[in-house]
Amino acid sequence: MALIDFILNLVALLFWLNWLAVQFDPLVKTSAASLAGTLRKADPAGPRRWKYLAALALLLAGRAIAYWEFGGAFHSKLGLDLGIVNLSFRSDLWARPLLFSLLSFALTLGVFYLWLLLLSVVNARVPDTDPFQKLLRVHFRWLEPWPGFVKLILPFLAGGLLWLALQPLLASLAIVPRTRSFTQLLEQGALMGAAAYLAWKYLIVGVLLLHLLNSYVYLGNSSFWNFLNLTARNLMQPLRWLPLRIGKVDFLPVAGIALVFLAAESFSRLPARFYHYLPF
Repeated sequence: MALIDFILNLVALLFWLNWLAVQFDPLVKTSAASLAGTLRKADPAGPRRWKYLAALALLLAGRAIAYWEFGGAFHSKLGLDLGIVNLSFRSDLWARPLLFSLLSFALTLGVFYLWLLLLSVVNARVPDTDPFQKLLRVHFRWLEPWPGFVKLILPFLAGGLLWLALQPLLASLAIVPRTRSFTQLLEQGALMGAAAYLAWKYLIVGVLLLHLLNSYVYLGNSSFWNFLNLTARNLMQPLRWLPLRIGKVDFLPVAGIALVFLAAESFSRLPARFYHYLPF
């Protein structure tokens, strides 16, 4: 069921991105004073953005009904991995599969935007001549002018505030234990805010692995590989002082991957060590 949920989340993400992409169409809002304004669309009515949102809502509601209808027959539970804690939702009660469906997509959407945020910080000096960086800045145009250090603390703030908002609801549904005080809730929020950075693990490891592959296997000269290699070099910039290059062999990407896994594994064990103070 986890694989099916992952695939459906990717489909839901495509609906979301298609809904956003309509507003980036240069022919949607044009004036006759521009060259694009003199062009006529094949479809005068233009794309209807609401169709993508309607499809997204139907998908999320439909899979919740499917989980409720078929999950109860197998006495299965739905799990939501938040990096340092796994939330379990019973599938035989209607409210819980619906909440799981919404939160599962919200988590996928959050990870996607966290990836864009990291690329925005790492490639801040990459010019708009790079097509992939330019596309990223189109999606993040309202956040792009912000200083890098402000962008870096956004995951902590967003993760912490979202947990403060969701924890009372989850506790009322007996999905997580109730907190003993507001101070404990704040401590949990701080831990969940820090856990938001774990979403970068998959992007960093993926970029470094592909960069390592492309370093020794020629895969063509395309804008994608140029962007990926540039991103990998920027990610490894803090480790450039390490003497990990022997002849023509560079072990820096391997060290970066190992360091990411070590940091993520160490942090994921924190709740077990401090369970009596921060019970999840």
